[in-house]
Amino acid sequence: MKDFTIVKIKEYPELLLEAAEWFHQKWKIPIEAYIQSMEACINSTASVPQWYIVCDDKKIVAGIGVIENDFHDRKDLTPNICAVYVEDSYRNQGLAGNMLQFVCDDFKNKGNDYLYLITDHSTFYERYGWKFIGMVQGDGELTKTRMYRREL
Repeated sequence: MKDFTIVKIKEYPELLLEAAEWFHQKWKIPIEAYIQSMEACINSTASVPQWYIVCDDKKIVAGIGVIENDFHDRKDLTPNICAVYVEDSYRNQGLAGNMLQFVCDDFKNKGNDYLYLITDHSTFYERYGWKFIGMVQGDGELTKTRMYRREL
């Protein structure tokens, strides 16, 4: 497997617009929302939000974020991993697991005890030490989605 480097947008603010566009293309959230969140990441000393990307020869191939709440009704379960994505041709190479561990380590170093995430996947995150804790209601969703927690 090729060794990929995970880049913190906070440490490379020149990548903000490219990263915001990439996340926007993947998740169809308005690019302005990503720009605003990434600017808050860069300009704040708070641990949330944070954004990370993985590049292969200057091309973004994966990304992950951490925000207060990933659009669900359990506002007390925070912070939340969000926007986890790996380009199709880069899947099954350990990138998602490496990103998740990198973010967990980063947030443990920031003094956090837990991270949370919501997903429709039913077995993927368990492989990386995440524990299913119940169902939550997504904002504007008709059905509930799975909530996971990772102790750091």
